[in-house]
Amino acid sequence: MTEQTATLFARLGGYDAIAAVADDLLPRLMSDSRLGRFWAHRGADGIRREKQLLIDFLCSSAGGSLYYTGRDMVTVHRGMGISDGDWKAFLGHLNDTLDKFQVPDQERREVLAFIEGTRADIVEK
Repeated sequence: MTEQTATLFARLGGYDAIAAVADDLLPRLMSDSRLGRFWAHRGADGIRREKQLLIDFLCSSAGGSLYYTGRDMVTVHRGMGISDGDWKAFLGHLNDTLDKFQVPDQERREVLAFIEGTRADIVEK
């Protein structure tokens, strides 16, 4: 498979690379003073499950063979009060994580595009 025909999943490095991104991103989000409230009362088991769902979602969205079994983004985030400011803070952490892993510009744009595609389902008006 050439780089031109490789899925985003493959170009990102597959499951292990995406899991490493989730391992870096989730603690960033949880420790952020603006975003930490979303995890404040979650047990360790719930957080582990959430991380696995995040990995599955990212792998599936990037063209990997994993199947995302979680609920849709509207259902999962309804009532959480996620604001535009929260979304911007999340994107800042995501970009910092992508920087840490030196994700190339093309792949970064593709990741950000599919993440941005979830915004309307997550951010409350």
